[in-house]
Formats: sequence, structure tokens, C-alpha cells
Amino acid sequence: MARQVIYTFKGETKTIAFSYDKHHDLYEAAAEAEGIDLTNFLKMEAQIAMTSKKGAKAERDFRRTEFARFGFTSIKFVREDDEPAK
Repeated sequence: MARQVIYTFKGETKTIAFSYDKHHDLYEAAAEAEGIDLTNFLKMEAQIAMTSKKGAKAERDFRRTEFARFGFTSIKFVREDDEPAK
């Protein structure tokens, strides 16, 4: 089964295909689907990773905050129980 990402962007929920061959993570896939340039975001995230004493938690907090600012309210992988019954 192919992976899918479900996300809500500016109040509209969408589902897209996801592959680790094409994207680093589900956030990058959702941003690309919406046409958002992550160049500056990725630079800042790398700086936080290098300088933060809290490590991964600081990166996650930064990512959540920035994606909320972009207009995303939810980004997650689709699980089998998320899909409608056939």
C-alpha cells in the first residue's frame, strides 16, 4: 500500500501521495503540494539543530510553529482507520 499524507491547509483538508524517495518528511510533501518555498525555513531549521541544547524538541517546536504560520493546522500520515469504509 502506498503511503498517503492527509493535511489541512487554510481550512481545506487534502490527501496526497507520499514517497521518501521524493521528500524528506510529510511536512515537506505538504508544503510542496501547496507551492510553499521552504528554502529559508530549512536553513533556519538547520541552524536551530546546530545550536539548540534541547535538540529534536526545539526543531519540532519550530516546525510546528512555522507550519501553523504557513496555514497548516494538521499534517499526518493516513492510517487504515482514517480511510472511509468501502
